[in-house]
Amino acid sequence: MNKNLVIALCALASLASCSQPFNQDKPADINMANATSIEAHMQFIASDELEGRDTGSRGHLIAANYVASQLQRLGLEAAGDNNSYFQQVPLRKARLVANSASFTLHDKQAGAETQLDFAYPKAFFTGPSMTETEQQVQAELVFVGYGLVSKEFGLDDYAGLDVENKIVVMLSGRPAYLPSEEAAHISSLKNDIAAERGAVGVITLHTPEREKVRPYATSLLYLNAPSMAWLDSTGQPAARYSKLKASAYMHYDAAKALFTKSPTSLEQIFQTIAEDKIPTGFELGFSATLSRQSQHETIISPNVLAVLPGSDPELANEYVVITAHADHIGLSNDIRSQDKINNGAMDNAAGVAILLETARMFSELKTPPKRSILFAIVTGEEKGLLGADYFAQFPTRPLESLVANVNLDMPVLLYPFADMIAFGANHSSLGQVVANAAAKEGIALSADPMPEQAIFTRSDHYTLVKKGVPAVFLMTGFTSKDSNLDGAKIWADFFAKHYHKPSDDIVSLTKEYGAIRYDAGAVFANINFNIALDVANTEQKPYWLEQSFFYQLFAPKTN
Repeated sequence: MNKNLVIALCALASLASCSQPFNQDKPADINMANATSIEAHMQFIASDELEGRDTGSRGHLIAANYVASQLQRLGLEAAGDNNSYFQQVPLRKARLVANSASFTLHDKQAGAETQLDFAYPKAFFTGPSMTETEQQVQAELVFVGYGLVSKEFGLDDYAGLDVENKIVVMLSGRPAYLPSEEAAHISSLKNDIAAERGAVGVITLHTPEREKVRPYATSLLYLNAPSMAWLDSTGQPAARYSKLKASAYMHYDAAKALFTKSPTSLEQIFQTIAEDKIPTGFELGFSATLSRQSQHETIISPNVLAVLPGSDPELANEYVVITAHADHIGLSNDIRSQDKINNGAMDNAAGVAILLETARMFSELKTPPKRSILFAIVTGEEKGLLGADYFAQFPTRPLESLVANVNLDMPVLLYPFADMIAFGANHSSLGQVVANAAAKEGIALSADPMPEQAIFTRSDHYTLVKKGVPAVFLMTGFTSKDSNLDGAKIWADFFAKHYHKPSDDIVSLTKEYGAIRYDAGAVFANINFNIALDVANTEQKPYWLEQSFFYQLFAPKTN
């Protein structure tokens, strides 16, 4: 690729000529998205010179500065720290020390002890500790099924089990009969549940079912990747239980050794879950020692925050939040490719470009909307929704004033989409708002085509959902306006061949698919704008639907 920085600067110059700062005289009814603006933003943000925008990198900082300067140029007010456009997110970056991970199984019988050492990473692997640089724990092993607890679904895999100061062994995944989004939320709490019950370690078992979806060998490609967590005011990593001293992810072939003294073999357990039943937990009759060493580094990476103030004296104190992440995954370690830069054109230069064009459209309204619009371009999405979670924990506007969130993450602009997917539309009143806004562009609103993926729980908006804020995550649908282009096939092809790879690059994608459809990006921006405008001008704020699981879980309780 080797695109010259001149190209990106030319794109920036083109952007300056194609969009103007705040214009009090421009009527709202002709305010439309500009495809050339979206192209210019993407050319800069996805350029080689930003080196994949890894969280905490110079490339991501350049992208953040670029975005902040665009929002400032549009006349939006700073909404970050100390009256700036930035909310600085302190992060701990941790790496596993090479050859430091060990896993030994102990069996005491008749006063004698035998040991079995498992090979790293063939039999097991682990990540670094976020809390300590050296860890070692020896404890008894207890099998806890999937490790799930949910009153709503009548689950308690810990029933009758004492796991205090023990290492719990659990299956990866969750029962297939559970609704996918609800199950994804419950599964995200596995470590929390274990820690709350006094466990000192967690061993997760790879299963044959999981192997079909994500082979064990695929996970080994990311062994050397660092882990990150945001730091609180005391310098401690967030949502980390200090009592959990160890973790391991274990291949099912090696894991059979853990069950040789058990009333139920691992093969029988796998048969049970294949029948979509939940296995009962029990003590395994072994103890184990897990140890590792970690290296820690503190870094800073910014969220970019800006506000278009509302026009209504009362409603201006409420905010419609529009989010997109500017980070990507940096440089590739794949020795098979000469191109090492993961440009992230679709993921998520496209989303940021659409957000910036949406901001321009709002800035040019003759009369600002009644509610304020808060634009949040967050960091660390690829590292675990870190920037978004930090904002959710430390919002720069009162949490109760955030009425809705529209999230933009990886719109695939490779065909003229005829339908849109709004993950989460079925959980709140925002679903109808999205349908109305899409209809204005002749776009249909389609149901989630991949419910088993639980995508609603997997992007930045979900950090605000957990705080009770109704949200939708917008994505291009699978139907194309052009009958010669199979939208579903193109989307699947992109995901299989280019997602999180150096080929998610403007030059490569243009060569393969004929063009980046910046015109489709403009349609996407028009819909995004009209969703936010509707919410901002409607007296009734968005609300959770009472039949939604998330209403029961997160909706603000009123007396």
